[in-house]
Formats: sequence, structure tokens, C-alpha cells
Amino acid sequence: MASSSRRPGNIITCYQHPDAPLIEDYRAGDQICSTCGLVVGDRVIDVGSEWRTFSNEKNGLDPSRVGGPENPLLNGADLSTMIGPGTGAASFDAFGVAKYQNRRTINSGDRALLLAVREINAMADRINLPKTIIDRANNLFKQINDSKMLKGRSNDAIASACLYIACRQEGVPRTFKEICAVSKLSKKEIGRCFKLILKALATKVDLITTEDFMSRFCSNLGLPNIVQRAATNIARKAVEFDIVPGRSPISVTAAAIFMASQASDDKKSYKDIGDIAGVADVTIRQAYKLMLPHAPNLFPPDFKFATPIDQLPPA
Repeated sequence: MASSSRRPGNIITCYQHPDAPLIEDYRAGDQICSTCGLVVGDRVIDVGSEWRTFSNEKNGLDPSRVGGPENPLLNGADLSTMIGPGTGAASFDAFGVAKYQNRRTINSGDRALLLAVREINAMADRINLPKTIIDRANNLFKQINDSKMLKGRSNDAIASACLYIACRQEGVPRTFKEICAVSKLSKKEIGRCFKLILKALATKVDLITTEDFMSRFCSNLGLPNIVQRAATNIARKAVEFDIVPGRSPISVTAAAIFMASQASDDKKSYKDIGDIAGVADVTIRQAYKLMLPHAPNLFPPDFKFATPIDQLPPA
């Protein structure tokens, strides 16, 4: 039974020890005199966490007492209420009401943004892209969505183009065919949105080079470092000597890998390389045909030939 007295100012104290500090037992909801153990107050509201946290933060903030983090992409900092589906016999009708209420709560712009963010995350997961690229792609889509400059274009195509641009801007470019493979859209459609986004946002991307793709292509083909170094040297010199004018860096990279692999013990066919690089066999063959007459000047001096240059396959 609680027994207490009150000081002026409505402060609860122990009637036997009015100056003794009180101990608050949140589990039992009691206030206890620290001197005699008398319970002087009960039904104290627990302001602690409902569950334990293991945060290393020392600023006194307890994230378990608040909701999820604000989403800077959404208008209103994402403080709207979402109604989830219910359970039980009435859940079917309740889910229909919840869906209707959610559509009324979220405006069309934010709804399109949420769907695009979900699509960008799904595409990035399929090709193992880091979060920095995902965040950049999301921000690019938000800028386009807010400006309404590409109104009427497919949001999926815009999202795919934003992911392609984000990869370029973060220094880990992916080919259009790699983005097409995870987005199920045509290269033409994504490429058109890519150009429109660059124009609408007045932004730019760095030019891609053969070195942007070389290590990844060689790794996916299972080629050793010596072949990769040779292919890197071949592609760089082919560009420096202007041997492959007008050819894309991807096709030059593929042709250089073909030449280096054919001169080593780890030979790869046009098809093997084309499947990894996303380039047609005939495109690799044409670039290789331009490079073959200059092969003696393209290989690094210390390269150990398993197949001599004069025995390399014709184009």
C-alpha cells in the first residue's frame, strides 16, 4: 500500500523521510523511498522502450521510440499514414478499403516516385549495384518527376535511364544492354530517355573508356591477370594510334580481349566474349580486323605468347 505526503508544489515525498530521493521502479510502476523502502507512489508511466535496443549512440536519442526515418524523396517528409491489409474473415473487404484510402492519401507524383524507387532497387539488385548508385538514381528520378519535363514518357524507361546515368556518374558504368536485360525495355527506348534527361537537367556524364569495362569483362570470362594486362594495353594503344576510329569503347574492349586471349593459353571465342560484353560477334570481328595488322605494336613487350602473332586467327 502506498503511503506518501506532498510538499508544496505537489511533489510526492516519503512522510517519514521527506528529504530522501525516491527510486522509480518502472517494472512494478512504483516510487520507493531510498531510505526506508516505503512505497510512496504507484502506477508510474513507463517512458522507456517497449523493447531493448543495442544502439551505440550516446546522444540520448532512442530510435525505438519513434517511427521510420523520413524519406527525403517524398513530399511532406513521408509522414502520411498507410493503412495495411487486415487479417481474419473481414480482411478481404478491409484490404479493398485500405487500398482505396492509401490511393487517396498519396498523390499521383509520390505514387509514381515510390513505384520508380522500387523498380530502381529491383534492377540494381539484379546486377549487384551499391547503394550510392541507387541513391543517385533515385534523386535523378525525383528531379525529373518534380520538373515534369518528361511528362508522357514511360516511368520505367525514365527509371532505367536514371540508373544508367547514375552508374556513369559514379564511375562504374554499365552497358545499355546490361540495363536492358534487367529492365525488359528496349535499348532505343532507354537511350531516348537518357538523352532527354541529360538535356532536361543540364547535366553531363564522363565519356566511357575501354578501361571502364576491361577488368569486369575479363573477370567474368575467367581470364588471368596477364591476359587482362595485355588486353588493356592493346585497347589503349589501339585508341591512341587511332586504329579503330568510330568504334565504341565496348567493341574495342571486346576485340582487345579476343586478341589477347587468342595469343595466350586461355582462348575465348567471339561468342564467349560477345555474351559477356553484350556485343554482336560481327561487331567484335570488325574491330579485331582493324587491329590485327598492327598487332606487333599493340602487345606489351613482356607478354609471353602461347600463339605467335603471325599465327593469330584471321578476322
